[in-house]
Amino acid sequence: MSIAALYETVVPSTDDARIAKRSSETLARYVTHSLSVRVGNTNDEVELPEGAVRLLVDILVNMAEGNAVTLVPVHAELTTQQTADFLGVSLPFLIRLLEDGAIPYHKVGTHRRVYFEDVRAYKKRVSEERESALNQLTAEAQSMDIGY
Repeated sequence: MSIAALYETVVPSTDDARIAKRSSETLARYVTHSLSVRVGNTNDEVELPEGAVRLLVDILVNMAEGNAVTLVPVHAELTTQQTADFLGVSLPFLIRLLEDGAIPYHKVGTHRRVYFEDVRAYKKRVSEERESALNQLTAEAQSMDIGY
């Protein structure tokens, strides 16, 4: 499989979503086990480790819900556009984050590259900060008897 194929986004059709739903329900029973799968009508058998079964179930559940899915290795280098797309922000906003040091990056020639694990860490950190702020606002609203 080429590196480009790792970043290919799969948008499920209606039939794909139906098949993914059925498959995810079947595979979900095996998420805590490795699994041997017979390939098609052949005698070929593929053994899947437990982690791969969990990932496969997650992918199928998302496809069943009609969500587009992209598989990205943790150590992958993303372009700034791929990073902005993953975070759901504009490219200028991302560039500001990079230049402010919120997300580490490095340059390849004149182009910025970001490690996926750094983007994931940033997204987790922002999510935790938002949750903390929301909890604080809720506590303040309760202490003031606002009704939350």
